[in-house]
Amino acid sequence: MSIRIIKQGILDIVQDAGRYGYQHLGINPGGVADRLAFSVANMLVGNKEDEAVIELHYPASSILFEEDAMIALSGADFNACINSEAIPINTPVLVGKGSVLEFIRPIHGCRCYLSVKGGFQTGEWLGSYSTNTKAQAGGYKGRGLIAGDTLLFKNDFSFPKTIAGKSFLALGWRADVAPLYLQQPVIRICRGNEYDQLTEASRELLINTAFTITHENDRMGCRLLGISLQKKAETELVSSAVTRGTIQLLPGGQLIILTADHQTTGGYPRIAHVVSADMPTLAQQQPGGTLGFKWIDIAEAETLLIRQHRYLLQLQIACNLRLEEFFSAHALY
Repeated sequence: MSIRIIKQGILDIVQDAGRYGYQHLGINPGGVADRLAFSVANMLVGNKEDEAVIELHYPASSILFEEDAMIALSGADFNACINSEAIPINTPVLVGKGSVLEFIRPIHGCRCYLSVKGGFQTGEWLGSYSTNTKAQAGGYKGRGLIAGDTLLFKNDFSFPKTIAGKSFLALGWRADVAPLYLQQPVIRICRGNEYDQLTEASRELLINTAFTITHENDRMGCRLLGISLQKKAETELVSSAVTRGTIQLLPGGQLIILTADHQTTGGYPRIAHVVSADMPTLAQQQPGGTLGFKWIDIAEAETLLIRQHRYLLQLQIACNLRLEEFFSAHALY
């Protein structure tokens, strides 16, 4: 069982939760940019929460299903269609053999995640299926997907009687993901090691002005454009550890927020860190949009993350119950 890429997208890539334990060797964790959408896509089809998926960017690939499959899409809405008929996101969908999945136009968000029931057979490297394009390892041949690529499924899943000749069937429930994301992009941050290097005026600007997301917004970092921030004095820093969400002050006074494919060390001042709970919201922001910042402390950041995890657990339980009911009713196991 498999899918085949019949039209290449701008960057569609196999990712999982990430590759941890090797940062001291200069190998970054990578993984999906939006961990919430990744988890939801897997839950909707009954997968393990960390099963590898395809991370899609618009314009995205056109995909031929060479066998029956159960899929789910979460994250960005790219107006997905199967055989030219729209399908919903955040909903499990049965797709018939020979059907084509296409993405027509971006409606909201930046990254969409495609899961299939049982997962994909992809290459593992250092304990992860995430694609590291610089090392050309993991995922599908260590690179983004191109026309002609075929991804095999781990498990067979056939349901010819269930969809009765239709090309697809969207099942009758939907995951409510709205509580997992900020409705307004005011990103919550904690102070970084070099925060004190900022002048008083720049500290005020950081939280009282809006920043524009530039087109240099990729899996390595999200560059921002705003009023230049200033340091109290010109100093050189020894390269130190950085991580996903670190906000660095660049030499010109602009900011960059490190994202999924960030480097493991850096020499720019780490003035703040985006809290983990808000990284998925950041991952879905489009170039040209604006965002602001709000200070919170570490205790509040931990509370926000715990609250997200509780909601995901409730969602996973609900998905499992609905899937069990559906499989039982249709004798699909």
